[in-house]
Amino acid sequence: MNIPTAPLRAALLTYHFSDNYGALFQAYALRQWLRQRGIEADFLNYHPAYVEEGGRFDRPWDPRLWRKNLTIAYMKQAHLRVQLFGDRAQRALFAAFRRDHLGVTGPRLRDRAAVAGALGGVAMLVCGSDQIWNPSVQRGLDPVYFLDFTGADHARRVAYAPSFGRSEIERPYDAQLRALVSRIDAISVREATGLDVLERAGVARDCVRVVPDPTILLGGFGELLGDGPEPEDSVFCYALRTDEVIRDVATEAARLTGGPLRGPRTTHQRWSDIGEGIVPGPVEWLQTLAKARIVVSNSFHGVALSVVLNRPFVAVGLPGKRAHMNSRMENLLAVADLEHRLLCDADPVKVRQLAETPIDWVSVNARLAGVRSDGEAYLDDQIAIAKDQTA
Repeated sequence: MNIPTAPLRAALLTYHFSDNYGALFQAYALRQWLRQRGIEADFLNYHPAYVEEGGRFDRPWDPRLWRKNLTIAYMKQAHLRVQLFGDRAQRALFAAFRRDHLGVTGPRLRDRAAVAGALGGVAMLVCGSDQIWNPSVQRGLDPVYFLDFTGADHARRVAYAPSFGRSEIERPYDAQLRALVSRIDAISVREATGLDVLERAGVARDCVRVVPDPTILLGGFGELLGDGPEPEDSVFCYALRTDEVIRDVATEAARLTGGPLRGPRTTHQRWSDIGEGIVPGPVEWLQTLAKARIVVSNSFHGVALSVVLNRPFVAVGLPGKRAHMNSRMENLLAVADLEHRLLCDADPVKVRQLAETPIDWVSVNARLAGVRSDGEAYLDDQIAIAKDQTA
């Protein structure tokens, strides 16, 4: 008599709690992919205060810590401003997405001890994706996002496509980084530049895999899009961190198409709307992107989802002091052989050339299939090992 075995349980750690479209879709994609493999995958509801609320001040009387405490103070006021004056209907839509599509339940876990107490019956721990390995000014590297906590000691610890968010991190973090990744059973990163960061910290390159972002791993969002929205002549402009350069690029693209220019407002937007300001929930945001004639974005996930959904796009690099963050997008475009679609200025001639140049989606999709198979093989291997360990 064959006795059916219980499905393997996996606990996921990423920025699932952020009111950020890209963060939610990468979280959705990884969980969805694992569930399609028969894994009972759910998020650990780890939501540390430092990520969005600033966290606690650190010895504010010490002048050596002025930058850290100034950052904390800024984040506290920004969070309070969003709570008081932000769009409550939009926040409710984000919360509904986490509940209905990410399956997030249970109390908020604020620290390592709370996470350790929520691990009953877990056979696999997965950290990633998103910028969870990017050291913050107020906290530095967070051990929880390296699966460095007690509990579930026999669980397979796997890093899937975490990002450092930039091409290098400060050298004082090297020793801590080396120690933290040493507890992880299988290490991967989202960008090739992550290999360089880990190698400088003393981690051998052949111990690390480069795998695609979960949105590329999943490859489709049919459950959210259904049959797909009807295409239209609109330009969808998704701007994060700044409206510099991207505003002019999107305006020129809309002038060329003659269609409406729509710009979704973001939680911490500090600029006037780009075109028609809209306040969509995550599903509506994805549908609006999927039907646009052209997508213009300076966001990694804005570009990644355009590529996955085969929408013509113009990627816009972040200017000035933020330019070091462009490595994430450059890595993505290199994988798809679309580096020429990245603009760092709003030259109308360049915008017109990209708007009028079709993308060879057959070739792009073939390249995506290749990197997708790398990610699938990596995770399938880890799932098989976790199953053997629990047999």
